[in-house]
Amino acid sequence: MPGFFCPTNFITLAFKSNFMYETIQIVHSYLAYVVLAILFLAVANAIMGWVSNKMFTMEKDLRLSLFALIFSHIQLLVGLLLFFISANGLKAIQSLGMGGLNAPARLLAVEHPFINIIAIVLITIGWSRHKKFMEGRKKFKSIAIFYGLGLVLILSRIPWGQWFN
Repeated sequence: MPGFFCPTNFITLAFKSNFMYETIQIVHSYLAYVVLAILFLAVANAIMGWVSNKMFTMEKDLRLSLFALIFSHIQLLVGLLLFFISANGLKAIQSLGMGGLNAPARLLAVEHPFINIIAIVLITIGWSRHKKFMEGRKKFKSIAIFYGLGLVLILSRIPWGQWFN
C-alpha cells in the first residue's frame, strides 16, 4: 500500500464509480454556461460604467462582479477535481507523456486547465485591484480589463467540439 495516501490515489478511489465522474463532468459543463453568462454581464456592465463614468454601486455593480468571481472559482475547483479523476486529464499526461498527446488530447489535458487557471488569476487580480480604488471609473476599468482578459482566455480554450457534439 505504498502511496495510498497520495491525493491523486485518494481522489481516484473516491470517484471510482462512473456515475460520480459523469455527474462531475455534467456539473462542470453546465456550470460553464452560467460562468460565461455572468462573466459576460460583469464585463459588459464594467465597460458601460467605465465609458459612461457611472458611480459604482453596491447593489448591482459589486454583486455582479462578486458573483462572477465566486462562480468562476467554483468552476475552477470542479474543473481541477475533474482534471485529477478524468482519463483526459492527468492520467492522459501520465500514460502518453506530453509528446504523445494529439491536439484534442493536449487541449483537454494541458491547454484548457492551464489557460483557465491563468484566466481565474486575472479575474481575481481585477477583483482585488478594484477594491483599492475609491473612484467608480477606476473600479469599472479594473474589472473591465481583468475580467475581460479572463473571459477572452476562457473562450479561447473551451473545447468547442465537445460542446456542440
